[in-house]
Amino acid sequence: MNGKQQGDIQGAFTRDNYLRKLQENTGFDMVVIGGGATGLGVALDSASRGFRTLLLEQADFAKGTSSRSTKLIHGGVRYLAQGDIRLVYEALFERGLLLKNAPHLVTMQPFVIPAYKWWSELLYGIGLKIYDWMAWRYRFPKTAILDRASVIERLPNIEKSGLKGGVLYYDGQFDDARLAINIAQTCAAHGGMLINYMRVTELLKDGRGRICGVRATDLENGGEYNISSKAVVNATGVFVDDVLKMDSSEGKAIVRPSQGVHVVLSNAFLASDNALMIPSTDDGRVLFAVPWHGHLLVGTTDTPLENNSLEPVPMQEEVTFILKTLRQYLVRKPQKKDVLSLFAGLRPLAAQGKENGKTKEISRSHKLITSASGLITITGGKWTTYRKMAEDTVDEAIRASGLKVIPCVTAKLKIHGHAVNGKPNHHLSVYGSDATLIQDLARSRPELSNKLHDDFPHTAAEVVWAARHEMARTLEDVLARRIRILFLNARVALQMAPAVARVMAEELGRDYKWQEDQMRLFTSLAHQYLPERDKETIL
Repeated sequence: MNGKQQGDIQGAFTRDNYLRKLQENTGFDMVVIGGGATGLGVALDSASRGFRTLLLEQADFAKGTSSRSTKLIHGGVRYLAQGDIRLVYEALFERGLLLKNAPHLVTMQPFVIPAYKWWSELLYGIGLKIYDWMAWRYRFPKTAILDRASVIERLPNIEKSGLKGGVLYYDGQFDDARLAINIAQTCAAHGGMLINYMRVTELLKDGRGRICGVRATDLENGGEYNISSKAVVNATGVFVDDVLKMDSSEGKAIVRPSQGVHVVLSNAFLASDNALMIPSTDDGRVLFAVPWHGHLLVGTTDTPLENNSLEPVPMQEEVTFILKTLRQYLVRKPQKKDVLSLFAGLRPLAAQGKENGKTKEISRSHKLITSASGLITITGGKWTTYRKMAEDTVDEAIRASGLKVIPCVTAKLKIHGHAVNGKPNHHLSVYGSDATLIQDLARSRPELSNKLHDDFPHTAAEVVWAARHEMARTLEDVLARRIRILFLNARVALQMAPAVARVMAEELGRDYKWQEDQMRLFTSLAHQYLPERDKETIL
């Protein structure tokens, strides 16, 4: 993709452009409800096959679960332990494709499992050798057994008392929200239309009771649209049951939400580029401590919930559990006061009846359902397998809706920004081939080279880029999902907010009242990402 083509794509990828097109043409082959990993994947698959495609998202792209992962592209070591061989095979294959198709965002990450019992090295080593073998031609570097000295060399701050050795293995790491934006841009490059802050309020049906479109409301201006479509896909994650109720009030719930919490610390606690994998916590899960954007991301928990929320709140007992577990493995013991940010996400687990209340045992594989009305619902799964989930969904839409049979092409489709970056540690590397365009933008207006905060490298040019070319509409969109500061350091995000609001207001043509409203909303939100002691004192 050359610079001119890329610029043309960026110019088209705007909310105003898609609203104009929607007013001109409200007929589509496929409407996708939901702008998380699954919905974006479905829209990309559909558009790349040549179908007229529209995606509608009630908030920002990846606002929910899809921006709140552990940032791993992996086969699932724990699924191997549970005997789910098919899921591991599928995920390892998809991991390999992602590394090839989005190398600016997906990288190989070394993980160390410390062993404090003599048999642990053998047990984990054998399991991970099988994991390597299952990856086949998409294999990462080989698993290695480490002696005690090698573990300490790789993890200088590891707890040394009783340490016998360890195991080194490799998996994938990525930036989830940035991959979501790049998938959206790739979809746009293939003719797809995507609109955020557009809520589907009704499913439209013909005289036979078959779904023939949707009614949607623009949450920015209140405009309403009746949109016709041959196929409608419900890819709303933990909210799929809400859409199913639009279809039939008698429908049974098919999703059981599970909350996963992460805490973010200074990477000084681990002092390594290697990640720490704790293979068995007190509740039988694994816990990861992963270097990410210069910080240390630690998680996750698995707490069954009854209610869904666009902005779930971490429970203090979950934060306590993560820190308590991590302290057992590090010489330098993190406390709650050391937490820079904390966040929660809800997994849309495909329910399979009662599972003894343990959501880690509910299927992580995806579930695909076609209702009598023709509504196609996809749920479950995980980021790593988003492409395969999308392929299965579009294949089903073709079958159920009578669309022309066209084969899937996404296995070899390069994601927007595709670049093997020569400077992976540069903060602009996550933009891939867009990085040079952001640098050009900063050079064209010297004031855009100003840093937003002394402790971070991000500049005003990135804010303009997000608003102009990545459909960022709010302060939260930029600070949470475009430059990720809210997820890395909530205090700094609050300090950055006024400058970001000013730059956004100028770019979007907003007034001072808009800035005040955005500051008020973002301040309230950011307090949920702060440790308890800071909620009353910050600002």
